Amino acid sequence: MTEQSKERRRSRIGYGSTYRKGQEGNVPLKGVATVLGGQQWLVKPDQKAKPESPCLWMQAGAVKFKSCTNFYDCTGCSYDHALGGKVKTGKQVSWQDCMRLKPEMHRVCRHSLTGRMEMRACAYNYECASCDFDQFFEDIWTAKSVNAPKDMRRVKGFGVPADHYFHDGHTWARIESGGAIRIGMDDFALKLFGYADAYELPLMGHELNPGKASWGLRHRSHTADVLAPIGGVIMEVNQTVRETPAAANREPYGEGWLFLIHTPDIKASIKPLMNVESAVGWMQSEAGQLEHLIEEVAGPLAADGGYFTDGIFDHLPGLGWERLTKMFLRT
Repeated sequence: MTEQSKERRRSRIGYGSTYRKGQEGNVPLKGVATVLGGQQWLVKPDQKAKPESPCLWMQAGAVKFKSCTNFYDCTGCSYDHALGGKVKTGKQVSWQDCMRLKPEMHRVCRHSLTGRMEMRACAYNYECASCDFDQFFEDIWTAKSVNAPKDMRRVKGFGVPADHYFHDGHTWARIESGGAIRIGMDDFALKLFGYADAYELPLMGHELNPGKASWGLRHRSHTADVLAPIGGVIMEVNQTVRETPAAANREPYGEGWLFLIHTPDIKASIKPLMNVESAVGWMQSEAGQLEHLIEEVAGPLAADGGYFTDGIFDHLPGLGWERLTKMFLRT
């Protein structure tokens, strides 16, 4: 039982089963100096260690152990740039050269190495800048392919996916593999305000500013502005939602996304947002406020409050559209 627990811990942590606290100035004889939670650690990866997101350089065999910490956005990765500098001085073999030495059947596309697509052979000898498919994948396929959340928490009937980040104006951001960020409105807002008649969405190339009113929705005779969770330039607008607004309500975290954006610093952009652990508590608080408003209008609820479903405002217009937008959309 203890051994199984260690295996699970090793798999979850991802950076090896041998690690100890270090002090400033320590240089590990057999290990890697790293900082976790503000504490310096000396980490020794073992053969069973399995990073959750193995770096492209590790997958190619150019380095022994490295987990990706930049969402497979290699162009903005300091680690990738540092190793690239070593390659130029002859101190490091490139991941491309490592792949070129492999048997032909193992020379797979870099997007296959990072797990972003099924196995596909490289046809351009790892000259990615000359590859039409690479450009298609980055510019078009990434925008079109949407994966449904794998881990969904539930708070009073509202979905809170584990791989999303939340803004307190009830919008979300999800980092896509490759560095783009997909954003939309959360399940709470869509259930509260009901099926929109239309979304007023900016065009591709427009720059969003975090915390600023960036798009709108219309519901019957009512309108509402929505705050952007992060800043960035819009790479893609979801035409499905523009043409069929109900798609946002049907799959708020899937096909109902609104924009795909590019931001120069992903980590800094998501830092002010709530991760799933914070978002669950916040969503409970928001649901509690909504229950209090409903009791003011419709009388006492069931002891457990029950679960919320679509069209809350339509069923209880006495809640007041302007009050709801001010309280929950923060506009």
